[in-house]
Amino acid sequence: MSGPDPAIAAVRTAVRDFLKSADPRDEVCVAVSGGADSLALAEATAFVGTRAGLKVRALVVDHGLQDGSAETAAKAADTARELGVDTAEVLKVTVEGAGGPEAAARRARYRALRSALPDGHGLVLLGHTLDDQAETVLLGLGRGSGPRSVAGMRPHDPPWGRPLLTVTRVTTRKACRALGVEPWQDPHNADPRFTRVRLRTEVLPLLEDVLSGGVAASLARTAAQLREDTEALDTLADEVYLRAFTEEGLDVAVLATDPPALRRRVLRRWLLDSGVRELTDAHLRSVDALVGNWRGQGGVWLPGDLVAKRAHGRLSVEAPQSTT
Repeated sequence: MSGPDPAIAAVRTAVRDFLKSADPRDEVCVAVSGGADSLALAEATAFVGTRAGLKVRALVVDHGLQDGSAETAAKAADTARELGVDTAEVLKVTVEGAGGPEAAARRARYRALRSALPDGHGLVLLGHTLDDQAETVLLGLGRGSGPRSVAGMRPHDPPWGRPLLTVTRVTTRKACRALGVEPWQDPHNADPRFTRVRLRTEVLPLLEDVLSGGVAASLARTAAQLREDTEALDTLADEVYLRAFTEEGLDVAVLATDPPALRRRVLRRWLLDSGVRELTDAHLRSVDALVGNWRGQGGVWLPGDLVAKRAHGRLSVEAPQSTT
């Protein structure tokens, strides 16, 4: 007896391997848009999850950004049920806020998916593929966002799981054809106003042509290698943080003995824990200068109307005192 289509088998294997390492308790959710990646993921999760004794829920987010979005979401939920998930529900969201429609939609989507989890805990599988990872790496490189961004998306970043980061978009489309389902084609995925669309349709094909193929896979491997390095450095930085942290602030003498790259990781964690948001590399380097290039300079202004200062051998973050 012949087995499943090779594309279906590839997606199922990726999901099976991921669930073994993630070890969900009794339920796993799948974010379903109706596109090929999420439908292939839903079928594989239903197939693998059911055999592992897991309840499989499909979560469909309706962003309300296009005419007929409610009907599209309902169809995606119906298709997920046909593919074997136990339940499928539509989450209606309002897209608003700064950063443009793409960023606002992403925030609304992740917020809705997280809210659908019992007590905010659990596992939501996302249909990001190897191609999505390659695009993320290119974005990070082009924006000079540093190794953390170039390291791409983590396979498991609770509550998010990305089993398909080693599976290509071509494979998920082939899987859908073999399953006999017609994926929804999001018009936004062909709109050149979005940076990712131009990367996908213009930049990556050109790189594949110039470098004779294999670029997407190479970028994904680069992300995996950098992620391993980043996680190792983060572990070392955590150890430094524990030595440097005091109730009065970070001990400069402890920080000064470490290389700047490690020191900035400590500072990043400390600043985030102190309530600083929208932290940039320029902010980090300016705060690091209070340790590595200390000349008695004043404090560093940070997002959120906060100031990082050095005094009496300690770094502290505080709100400036009002002069009124």
